[in-house]
Amino acid sequence: MNLPVANTEILKLADAESVLAEVAARLVAGSTVPYLGPGVAALEGPAFPVTPEALAAFFGTRVALPKRAKGNPWTAAQHIEGLKHRNTVTALMNDAFAPTLAPSPLQAFIGGLKLPMIVDTWYDDTMRQALQGRTDWGEVQGITRAGIGEDRWYRFYDAAGNETARGAAESWTTILYKPHGCVAPAKNYLISDADYVEVLTEIDIQTPIPDIIKNRRTERGFLFLGCRFHDQMLRTYARQITKRSALPHYAVVDPDLLTRNELRFLLTHAITPIAVPLARAAQILIAAG
Repeated sequence: MNLPVANTEILKLADAESVLAEVAARLVAGSTVPYLGPGVAALEGPAFPVTPEALAAFFGTRVALPKRAKGNPWTAAQHIEGLKHRNTVTALMNDAFAPTLAPSPLQAFIGGLKLPMIVDTWYDDTMRQALQGRTDWGEVQGITRAGIGEDRWYRFYDAAGNETARGAAESWTTILYKPHGCVAPAKNYLISDADYVEVLTEIDIQTPIPDIIKNRRTERGFLFLGCRFHDQMLRTYARQITKRSALPHYAVVDPDLLTRNELRFLLTHAITPIAVPLARAAQILIAAG
């Protein structure tokens, strides 16, 4: 249930746009890391599910889900994995994110900035497409450890989509970090409850976070765009990915959707909420370039 939040805790109106313009300058300078949620892809679509709830609903169109799994894609995926097979979950994720979507102007703008790091937390490959045409970037993706027989938490891919050794990442101008995996280039997905058990056990000591990400977040703040934090897992990932980074942090939010838990999370971790519609925020950021 959404509850009203105090107006004094959220930047609004002219103040919000003014601060966002300042943040845009930091973004262009590379001192702020964009942390993208599914709402960014939704600016141009959606061609695929663009919220966790929509992904759970997609699962529900293919497999009958128990009440506890409705609206929760991680529990839904776990139910399907237990009822059928992991391959079924992977096939459904492939189907869900098979539609292609042209990068939004915001993604194209971010892709052209040659930033040290971009975090993209959804499963589509739109941000990867926005980086095409460049050869000085690469990607690191979270992977499921279920059944792979390997002691690895992530894999590295070059700009052409070829898997590569982690040492290659040191030379990349831009790192695209997909902590939950992606449909491309290799269909890696962290999606079921079982996928997250080991990750969430270890993430507090940072083991599942690649060293290159730890290094590049140092002395940089974060700007959250198109993100929600209404689930504990989403909050945990955001907290751990930004750990030991530098202030300031900002999040573009819709105050009418913001829950008390979300606001508490933002304020606890010194993330300033900026109440600007995402489409308008995109315009302000692009204008700064």
